[in-house]
Amino acid sequence: MATYTNIQGQNILIVSSDPANPTIGQIWYNTTSNALKGYADVGAWATGGNVITAQYGQAAAGTQTSALMFGGSQAPTTVSQEYDGTTWTTGGTMATGREDLAGAGTQTSALGFGGSTSPFKQTEEYNGTSWTAGGNLANGVGGGLTGCGTQTVALATGQSPTSALTEEYNGTSWTAGGNLATARAFLAAAGTQTLAAAFGGQTPPGTGSTATEEYDGTSWTAGGNLSVARRQLGGAGLQTAALAFGGLVLSPEFNTGSTESYDGSTWTTLSSMITARRQLGGCGTQTAGLAASGNPSAGGGGTTTATEEFTGGNATVTFTTS
Repeated sequence: MATYTNIQGQNILIVSSDPANPTIGQIWYNTTSNALKGYADVGAWATGGNVITAQYGQAAAGTQTSALMFGGSQAPTTVSQEYDGTTWTTGGTMATGREDLAGAGTQTSALGFGGSTSPFKQTEEYNGTSWTAGGNLANGVGGGLTGCGTQTVALATGQSPTSALTEEYNGTSWTAGGNLATARAFLAAAGTQTLAAAFGGQTPPGTGSTATEEYDGTSWTAGGNLSVARRQLGGAGLQTAALAFGGLVLSPEFNTGSTESYDGSTWTTLSSMITARRQLGGCGTQTAGLAASGNPSAGGGGTTTATEEFTGGNATVTFTTS
């Protein structure tokens, strides 16, 4: 039988006052307050402003208060929408409407690439007003890839039906990077071109993945597994401070609002999203994430205009029997 020490690598302390600098996962008994306490990664989702046009299979870039959502399955669309932390407004029009594409960068310096609508390899760059053509992906054959980084130093990996290929963008052209250890599609990513994390996704023959892999600019290595296996999830943050949320759980299929945070080693379960959904637009940071639109339907192509904002942080919590 596993003990708390086996799981967390530390004992439950008995102290008269709370530790000054506790670590995540640490638990102690405070004899002064007669309470069992712990230090946890906590957070919650709140409702944000609705998007103008509901989409699923779109990409997103930027922060919680300065975000960009673009592309999607409805049409497929060329529409971009910009968020200021309160309201969405219409942005510049993409040259090619597509779904299941990937994104990177910021609201005023974004990158959109790939997708399941021809031309599959196309890359476009956004300057806050308009989209222009960038260098084509070398291996674009379908949607379901993910990306992270900036407009001029970006990373693309995974692809439908399943792929281990990775490509790196220098602001002009894509070149081959190191392959994923596990080929998959519809995964999420966080971080930079030289310090990235890729997590979740779908592996043959349609199995959800809990795998996390970490990239150092040359090769991928195994990281800690997600608690919930899923594809078409959202990702945000950095390699050592990532956020995973939403997605589709397979066998049997259902949408999830599950939210987890990553410290570069271990995923921790946090409060779930208000509306479970997949194929959403995700961006921001681990403590200030954004989830926009997506598909909340248990089956088929439903959409929602709902936006949710995640606020996270560490706090001391008191355990009760209720």
